[in-house]
Amino acid sequence: MFGECHAHIFMNGYDYKKAVRDQKDGPVDSLIREHFAAYRRNGITYVRDGGDPWGVSKRAMALAPEYGITYRTPVFALHREGHYGGIVGRSFSSLREFRSLILELKAQGGHFVKLMTTGILDFDRYGEVTGERLPGDEVRVLVETAHEMGFSVMTHTNGARAVLEAAEAGADSIEHGNFQDEESLACLKEKKTVWVPTLVTVRNLIGDGRFPDDSLRAVWEVQKKTLREGFEKGVYLALGSDAGAYRVLHGQGLLDEYHAFCEVLGESAVLRERLQEGESKIRERF
Repeated sequence: MFGECHAHIFMNGYDYKKAVRDQKDGPVDSLIREHFAAYRRNGITYVRDGGDPWGVSKRAMALAPEYGITYRTPVFALHREGHYGGIVGRSFSSLREFRSLILELKAQGGHFVKLMTTGILDFDRYGEVTGERLPGDEVRVLVETAHEMGFSVMTHTNGARAVLEAAEAGADSIEHGNFQDEESLACLKEKKTVWVPTLVTVRNLIGDGRFPDDSLRAVWEVQKKTLREGFEKGVYLALGSDAGAYRVLHGQGLLDEYHAFCEVLGESAVLRERLQEGESKIRERF
């Protein structure tokens, strides 16, 4: 079975606010164990987390070995103050604060840095990404700083220009990466950056009623086209479902993500080999 290359162990897959209420005063072992048990039932033994502000993923590091799971986490994600990212981490307002937070995640046993460079998809406005992206020159300095301090970097990034800039900056993996173009995909290939598309954060919402289906279907069609182009270009790809996000359940989310890839690219030995190759790069770097 493939590994889950993008998850949030503190989220529950159906209600973010409840997940926060349940664990904002301290990690709840029974909830973490429930999620790890779901991975074990599905034969998933590798989970790369995206962090949280409440110390849940830090606690999960201690529990994961009981389930035979190799667990990797940044402990908390990092975002520039005033930009998107508070739901999964901590903010910085200067390079000095950024360095200080990296030292803190190192002290807490974090395995890598997760940097938020853009917002999320705006499902009410097709083609739009919420918030303001970080300037490319700043992303480069932040990624280089993390590397100099001994950490690989996962970036939460949407939009062709932002993906291009994160890859050029040396990001080790790009998460989500919606609305790319030929230039950004070519850059991912050139830089050997692993792309984790998290397709089911859109696909699993179609028909749910939470967001307009017309917008969701339009995004899904673009995702399919971009995935095909990335696959044809030879971009490193890995399975990560964003498990814990709305309608993306722990354990099941990875199976859904694989089925989404197969729907777009066709199930084949070549696809499995390519996904295993991408995951091996994730495991080497993170």
